[in-house]
Amino acid sequence: MSLSPIEAGAGISVISPASFAIPERVDQGLERLSQLGYSPRLGSNTQTRGPLFFAGSPRQRLEDLHAAFANPEAQVVAAVRGGYGSNYLLDEIDLELIRQHPKPLLAYSDMTGIQLHLLDQLGLPAFHGPMVAADFYLEDGVHLESLQSALTGRPYSVGSAEGLRTLRPSTARGTLYGGCLSILVSLIGTKWEPATENKLLFIEDVGARPYQVDRMLWQMRQAGKLNGVRGIVFGEMLGCTSPGAPENLLEEAILSALDGLDIPIAFGLRSGHVSRQNVTLIFGIEAELRAGDKAYLDLMEPAVRP
Repeated sequence: MSLSPIEAGAGISVISPASFAIPERVDQGLERLSQLGYSPRLGSNTQTRGPLFFAGSPRQRLEDLHAAFANPEAQVVAAVRGGYGSNYLLDEIDLELIRQHPKPLLAYSDMTGIQLHLLDQLGLPAFHGPMVAADFYLEDGVHLESLQSALTGRPYSVGSAEGLRTLRPSTARGTLYGGCLSILVSLIGTKWEPATENKLLFIEDVGARPYQVDRMLWQMRQAGKLNGVRGIVFGEMLGCTSPGAPENLLEEAILSALDGLDIPIAFGLRSGHVSRQNVTLIFGIEAELRAGDKAYLDLMEPAVRP
């Protein structure tokens, strides 16, 4: 699916497809986007609080999603935050509307399901990157080089400077795909089951204990979701530790869970739930993982074209 490059001054529709955010963080995130030269606009229901932990009813959130894509004054759609709840939108998303008005959807976390649904059904590249009240509101929350490269169509690479290191050496090339591990697992057995087979897979999460990461990887493997995977890049896996356990327990658990898969594995890339400088990745494009003494992930083709 063809997307146009996003230049400075572009309009950005800011919506809350899942949970509501702290208002001050929303305001600070909008200010940061404005400082970067963009023109953010809030959806009608973006700051709705409730019911429960949701940012409005499924209908309100879906209306904002559709309006954001249909808005001729916006070239990008950006989520406020993740949380929980965008799964309730999946069954009613108007794919034909989005096909007619394709735009980058900048999000991660709970939005993994929506992003992969649009990628799988429409070929709309998924921009796995910073969100308004999760990253843009922070002084050091956004990796600007990858964000701007992704939006303007410049190929780029990330590596050790962005936290990436080798767990199992080798080189692999394929279509980059993935997202938040717990969301990927939650979609197994549904009609939105992720199409991970034969992909170069990126996986990340937050606050999961090493045994929980092991269990989710086991489930993906048993469900056939690691069949033919070319290579795996793990995110920073922020807070995925056990009190009193060795610092490398998670890495050992990952290697154990993936034992027998003859593929390169890298770890630590700051994309998604991260401590700082959230890196933007693009799912649905050709990429190469080079895992050796140092590890690099090369995003080899643009998602946007003039």
